[in-house]
Amino acid sequence: MALLYPLSEPPTDATVTAAPATHSPVRDDRALGADEDLDRQPDGVPHSVVGLTAGFSTVLALLVAFMFLAGGTVLKGAAVILLLVAIPVLVGGLRRKAERERDAAHPSR
Repeated sequence: MALLYPLSEPPTDATVTAAPATHSPVRDDRALGADEDLDRQPDGVPHSVVGLTAGFSTVLALLVAFMFLAGGTVLKGAAVILLLVAIPVLVGGLRRKAERERDAAHPSR
């Protein structure tokens, strides 16, 4: 402040403005709407399941791509069988994990 105002005239209330008050409902439960809940995950799916889905899908896609590029007929057939078996197992396992970890106390809309 000393650099902005000369020493002979200190700042007055008219020249100093305060920062506006923030009314963010970050943890103020009184400021929330009737249908808002900060404790639930917004999409209703546990975020760990979303991450596992992305990770397993990427690994499976890389594995099948490598099998198609590196192998002959037998390996390509094995890649198709792997896809036919792995995708339903992956989806079913992650669906069960999502149901187990879904927040029943704070359901999604």
